[in-house]
Amino acid sequence: MPRYEYRCRPCGSTFELNRPMAESSAPAVCPEGHEDTVKLLSTVAVGGSAAAPAPARGGGGCCGGGCCG
Repeated sequence: MPRYEYRCRPCGSTFELNRPMAESSAPAVCPEGHEDTVKLLSTVAVGGSAAAPAPARGGGGCCGGGCCG
């Protein structure tokens, strides 16, 4: 189930809720009980340290090796 982050306008706190995607735009109440909240845009962090291999030279590239240099 996706996790969504919200910010409460009256108290300024941020909080997260697990809810179905179909309910992502539904109103959310902050832990302090305030109803004036806004859903924050979240970014997805994708990490890794694997480097892409260097392209091979010649021999069967995009045009049988003719256009790869």
